[in-house]
Amino acid sequence: MLFDFIFGKNKKTPSVPPYDYDPSKEKPIIRASICTGEQVAGFKDLVTGEFHEIMLIRDEKDVEDFKKAYGVEKVEKEY
Repeated sequence: MLFDFIFGKNKKTPSVPPYDYDPSKEKPIIRASICTGEQVAGFKDLVTGEFHEIMLIRDEKDVEDFKKAYGVEKVEKEY
């Protein structure tokens, strides 16, 4: 059991963190860096433009997990 812990055989997959998403005040966005290609999913305030970072996007599964967790059908990319 200690062997599994040290070498990571029983790693838990990261879950989507809880967030109180209000569709009337925020819209889902994936921010993508032009230089590095890093992508971060979160919510952008429609009034102030402030971005609330939720999770790092590594692949399409992460995008689908984000959509499913917050009940979102479409997520725009912003560069």
